[in-house]
Amino acid sequence: MSGGGGGGLISLDDLESVSEEQLSDSAEDEHEEMVEEQDRLLNYWTDVARGHQVDVPADMAEPIQQITSNNDGRHTREKVPYTLITRKEKCGEVLWEKRQYEKANWACITVYEDTYEQSICYGFMKIMKYICQQNSAGSYLGMTIPIVTVVRTDDMHTTLSRAVTVAYYLPTSHQSDPPRPSDPEIVIEHWPGTIIYSRPFTGATNELSIIGEISGLAEVLDSSAVCVNDSFIVAGYTNPAAVNRQNEIWFHERP
Repeated sequence: MSGGGGGGLISLDDLESVSEEQLSDSAEDEHEEMVEEQDRLLNYWTDVARGHQVDVPADMAEPIQQITSNNDGRHTREKVPYTLITRKEKCGEVLWEKRQYEKANWACITVYEDTYEQSICYGFMKIMKYICQQNSAGSYLGMTIPIVTVVRTDDMHTTLSRAVTVAYYLPTSHQSDPPRPSDPEIVIEHWPGTIIYSRPFTGATNELSIIGEISGLAEVLDSSAVCVNDSFIVAGYTNPAAVNRQNEIWFHERP
């Protein structure tokens, strides 16, 4: 092929080399954008965590980016399955729901920090690393919601125990053969089927708000005496760094 004005010939090799350079530039641009996004998210998480006196290590940048983007859109957030038994409403507001959850495998870690916020931050960061390749499969497992935390109280329901268990429901594709955690602090637990009473709430989750939500659900339940009264679950549908968290408080029905 001849160029105008006496220009030289352009060979197929020349065209291929131009294409490869363009692809290389595009790949470099995408990598730089990904790094910038990781830095932005890490800085945001660091700022939020600082308010709870929690340090976010630099190696959390990639897990945070993967969880936030659901591994670049290759995964959807799978919801923990349940069967709705009944619901009570008042003036269009859901007061509580009664649900049946089937037996399932969960990845769990129990943390003993000074405050509830610190415990869920540190626990969730470790769970995130497990989801993002620190497992025997060596792959991204997929995000499920809600992430739940098991809290325990004194007899009067006025104080939370320091022991907080953060738990992640294994996606359906991994339920039969859960990948082993690389972190020895994370254990795979088989939770039996159970009936749960749930009530939604929004905003931050801390000792004060959780104690208030426990009291609130107990007040609206027709038969709170049928529930376990020293162990409760906070179900989080948004990550701990979210500005406006969507949550639920859960009561277990006694076996």
